[in-house]
Amino acid sequence: MAPDRTCRVAIVGTGPAGMYALEHLLETRDLDVEVDLFERLPTPWGLVRAGVAPDHPEKKWVVNRLFDYFFRRDTVRFFGNVEIGSDILHGELADWYDGVIYAIGANSDTRMGIEGEELPGCRGAREFVAWYNGHPDYSHLEFDFSTERAVIIGNGNVALDVARILTLPLAELEQTDIADHALVALRASRIREVVLLGRRGHLQGAFNNPELEELLHLENAEVLVEPDDLLGGDEVVPDGADWEARRKAETLRRLADKPADGAEKRIVFRFLSSPVALLGDGRVEQVLVARNHLEWDEQGRSRARPTAEQDVLETGLVLRAIGYRGSALPGLPFDEHQGVVPNESGRVVENGKAVPGSYVTGWIKRGPRGLIGSNKKCARDTVRCLLQDLASGQLTAASLDAHAVLAVLRERKPQCILKSDWLRIDHAERVSGRAQGRPRVKLTTHSELLAAAGT
Repeated sequence: MAPDRTCRVAIVGTGPAGMYALEHLLETRDLDVEVDLFERLPTPWGLVRAGVAPDHPEKKWVVNRLFDYFFRRDTVRFFGNVEIGSDILHGELADWYDGVIYAIGANSDTRMGIEGEELPGCRGAREFVAWYNGHPDYSHLEFDFSTERAVIIGNGNVALDVARILTLPLAELEQTDIADHALVALRASRIREVVLLGRRGHLQGAFNNPELEELLHLENAEVLVEPDDLLGGDEVVPDGADWEARRKAETLRRLADKPADGAEKRIVFRFLSSPVALLGDGRVEQVLVARNHLEWDEQGRSRARPTAEQDVLETGLVLRAIGYRGSALPGLPFDEHQGVVPNESGRVVENGKAVPGSYVTGWIKRGPRGLIGSNKKCARDTVRCLLQDLASGQLTAASLDAHAVLAVLRERKPQCILKSDWLRIDHAERVSGRAQGRPRVKLTTHSELLAAAGT
């Protein structure tokens, strides 16, 4: 049963997880709710803006089809360029609102833990993706494309995105919203080969089949798979080899059988291969790679074990794509091992007890798993917990009304980005894009974004 008063909720983070939570709140019957969206960046949409590959515009349609519709509601406010834990403390936010939903994602990446990982020339694929997508925290980074070979550690969807961006024709990238600085750097790229190292076999590849099938249509690059890596693809193996695994194996065969047709570049899949060390004098020059074999436990689970067989790959660019990871936020409990905020169905839990009025959704709730749409059910479950707590009287009423919150923000963060400010940024990027025949030309520094906002 909804309370007979206006419920005020804060959502921290405006990526898919946060926006799906907003949708569920606004679509709840008989609930009078006002929602304030808080975002550390001047721009909303999270990984839809800064994570989706620029040659995948269809994956960004969710913004126009859904997110923007709820974002523009009169009962929804946007406060960008505001960092929770710094500009505003968690305790303050929890006091100001009936409930707070954290949808802050995973903003770091998993480390390999091998010798030489700190050498220049090795970075996280997460940083590379943010760089070419114009994330203002990463637009200053530099990547060395003077080498003829790049090595990607991992073979999930992010790894495939990165491999594709490194091998796509410039004419194709020039029609997208890729950051201008990335276009300039990629025009001068000498990379001709991208090697993806997967520690397990092709049946255990972390990529999804649709993303793998995309490689069949590359016009500028051939895809190579070691024939030995595909042996046994039709066998029943202990870890399942279910329909999806067999489908991916068949796609890999089609890729392996596809004629080169004079392609200028190539993508090479190497399965059962792990980096042992990164070698070089002052920067990455080589990757020492060990050949693995699979071992199976009593439950049929596979584990890659190194053999004595090793070889060396010459390269000046190594990108690790072995997983994103959440980071702690001041004032909230954090599970260092899992990289998530401890929770039960979305309720934040500390020392075995629910923290009243505090909730999580998305990757900071369940770990960095799933696609954009995976966040919809996750957010629904979290919002359902908030509504249950609200109906049972467990939530303390907000201590500040909408006007008071705005007054505090204007005092603490004069350059806070409001909804109207973001719309000016959005308009400026789209206008620049139309002039070049592109969806938009992104503003990629904080100063440019704030100037376009007029703050």
